[in-house]
Amino acid sequence: MPSSLIPPLAGKAALVTGGSRGIGAAIVRRLAQDGAAVAFTYSASSERAAALVAEIETEGGKARAIRADSADVDAVKAAVAEAAKAFSRIDILVNNAGILIRNLVDDYDPADFDRMFAVNVRAPFIAIQAALPHMRAGGRIITTGSVTADRSGFPGASVYSMTKGAVASMTRGLTRDLGPRGITVNAVQPGPTATDMNSSEEGRALTRPLMAIGRVGEDHEVASLVAYLAGPESSFITGSALTIDGGYLA
Repeated sequence: MPSSLIPPLAGKAALVTGGSRGIGAAIVRRLAQDGAAVAFTYSASSERAAALVAEIETEGGKARAIRADSADVDAVKAAVAEAAKAFSRIDILVNNAGILIRNLVDDYDPADFDRMFAVNVRAPFIAIQAALPHMRAGGRIITTGSVTADRSGFPGASVYSMTKGAVASMTRGLTRDLGPRGITVNAVQPGPTATDMNSSEEGRALTRPLMAIGRVGEDHEVASLVAYLAGPESSFITGSALTIDGGYLA
């Protein structure tokens, strides 16, 4: 086959956390379309996860769904181990699982604080730790952050913003740890995007006037940036938190 027809991720093995819906599912689809074998975690909807696996396999790809609660350290480690065993290695790790629990600081429940930090910050760190023994030079680590790391925008988002700011800082720090091993570490920071987390028309109507291009993003647009960072042409990009926000921060 001519090299121009070989998918850019052919022969690569990927793990996407939180991959059964929204941006995560779009990332799983795109990595599979680009030739990677893709494992992904999900926390609740086994039917949706199974449907995504079937969709990818019908199109000639390879996918595997793994049930794991990202707030559970042992579950995260087990998911990484299962993916590595299934594919013999992990070339690409996408830490996409995340939750949003909004409330004003006056009434914010410490239990919600702890869970959001566990899923949005600790889980990516644990997944990276667990994946490294299975990752060689040329490996790619990508974590889904958010533009709220730079601009919360609305009341009640302080804790969520804190976790996404931590993702950006962690990305920069890990770059120094892993650069000598030939592994790149980056984050993508989506702006308002049409997903389950941002599903209300009222919320989107409030957001549209803030967008330079007059609309919220689509999950496949975020997935395209993740796919680029996972691919061979991004080898000189590391330690970056790349914003994809339709001009929300402009």
